[in-house]
Amino acid sequence: MFLNTILENALDFVFPAKCMGCGKGGIELCTICLSDAPSAERESAKWIFPVYDYRHPLIKKSLWLLKYNGKKRLAKIFAENIYGKMMEELSELSLLENFQNIILIPIPLSSKRYNERGFNQAELICEELIKISKTNHLTRPLATLSLPRRGAASEVFLLKTNILVKTKETEHQARIKDRSVRLKNLVGSFAIKNPEQNAEFLKGKNIILIDDITTTGATLNEARRILKKSGARKVIAFTVAH
Repeated sequence: MFLNTILENALDFVFPAKCMGCGKGGIELCTICLSDAPSAERESAKWIFPVYDYRHPLIKKSLWLLKYNGKKRLAKIFAENIYGKMMEELSELSLLENFQNIILIPIPLSSKRYNERGFNQAELICEELIKISKTNHLTRPLATLSLPRRGAASEVFLLKTNILVKTKETEHQARIKDRSVRLKNLVGSFAIKNPEQNAEFLKGKNIILIDDITTTGATLNEARRILKKSGARKVIAFTVAH
């Protein structure tokens, strides 16, 4: 990890970051270019909350660079935008459905894919979300002393990466056009690690699944099914794009 950080810093010095949209120095994706990216408008399940439209070239390219070219700093940028969407949705959910004390679970990769890539992009986004939530939890009370606490606006999330595991390698969902085949492709692909111990932990818990992209929602549906079967109270999901 330390050597990777040194290498990344050295590469940043030799090849300084530039926004993929406008060329602005110092960041791979600037706020202005991201604000021009269209929001996700294609229909998805009511419990899945994507932020951007994956068809937008800038979003598609940046997600590809994160997943396949190791541009890990993009995880922080995407996390900041997912966090805003989360706070928007959780302000209602926490009050109306008691959706608090939240656990973040990234959609896991198979061992083969993780070894090829060296990291899980959904997990990187989760780690950044944890940092943001801790910072906001510490600073929000000072800025809002005269305001009542709204729902989960200052929630500190708990990250769990050792509960949901992918047990088999599956065909990339994006390559499968038929929806029924997509669903069959994922059946039995997720499981709960140490089921007896973790089923006890999951009982009655509120969970947010995090992934980079959702298409038909089949991956998130299967992960949600396994978590609910193991005792989770309510499961929703946030993704960078749809």
